[in-house]
Amino acid sequence: MTSVQESLIADCDKAVSLATCEEICSGIKTALEKHLQQAEPFLPEKFCEPATDCYARRLLYKDPNDRYSVVVMVWGVGQVTALHDHAGNWCVEGVYRGRIKVVNYELKNDGEKDGVYKFRKNQELTGLFGEAGALIPPYEYHTIANDDPKQPSVTVHVYRGEMKQFAAFIPTEDGDYKKEIRTTYYTD
Repeated sequence: MTSVQESLIADCDKAVSLATCEEICSGIKTALEKHLQQAEPFLPEKFCEPATDCYARRLLYKDPNDRYSVVVMVWGVGQVTALHDHAGNWCVEGVYRGRIKVVNYELKNDGEKDGVYKFRKNQELTGLFGEAGALIPPYEYHTIANDDPKQPSVTVHVYRGEMKQFAAFIPTEDGDYKKEIRTTYYTD
């Protein structure tokens, strides 16, 4: 582990000891932005390699007390997630290289009925190098895409615990969504 990685982990350890979810996410966001904006790259180059069939997910660190995990994601040109949640867990996401587009959604008032979900687009953001943002339930529905048409983008995600599964929402022909539970993976 590099000294920058060790410093990031120490800062995350401090942040997760704070009282509320909002304070924890704010502390991690501050720590992540500080480390992302340093001139010294802190990720091994193998962590920054894209996968061909889907965005890559690589575990950088898992807290021994299961308070949080740090995952590096690599987005090849044109790669995007399905609309998804984080299974009720907070997450702070920061841009290490390139740029990403995050589109946040919210459930409509009639939300879910008989396994059919209705969402409305809430906000569209472009994340640039060194920037970070937080997803705090119930505001966790979103998509992420590589917003750089020429090269891969790399993001660092700090999750509450280790996210092992999540709900993806697959569009139907009428513009609604069907929920599909998916298991997370790590790329070799």
